[in-house]
Amino acid sequence: MTIRTRTPNLLDNPPVPVHTKLAAAWTSFMFLYIYVDYFHLHKPGVIDNLRAGVVFEFDISPTLLTLMLASVAIPALMVMISMTLPARVNRATNLVVASLYIPYSVFNAVGESWEWAPFYGLSIGIEVLLLAFILRSAWTWPRTPAVPAGPATTDLRQDLRQ
Repeated sequence: MTIRTRTPNLLDNPPVPVHTKLAAAWTSFMFLYIYVDYFHLHKPGVIDNLRAGVVFEFDISPTLLTLMLASVAIPALMVMISMTLPARVNRATNLVVASLYIPYSVFNAVGESWEWAPFYGLSIGIEVLLLAFILRSAWTWPRTPAVPAGPATTDLRQDLRQ
């Protein structure tokens, strides 16, 4: 008599390349970034201020709108940059941009009342966690060991030339 036992099939979990993780994190950051701005419009008085030509304490101007566009365009471009740049430049770019966006994200809560602390705490908290993930992923990017230039490699090069 044969006893059949079924072994469970485990799901395959192949390693995800770092540049893919970075692009996914920047994409998540962008969705959150845009939705936080969208939900901010639902705060009382925000639409009235926009109609009056004021954002926060600033008059709406071409310069202000250009700066706001740049603040959204940079993370949006990081999605593409993370997938296309060579590893060394990609790593450095992600480290610099994510480092700069942490204080920028925290700045969004400046001047807000404690009544809105849950909204800003959650949104900024998640943004900072995503940026920390980006920093960690870029910082720990695996390195390929360099080939030593000793006698063993010299012999290999001579063999290849022949």
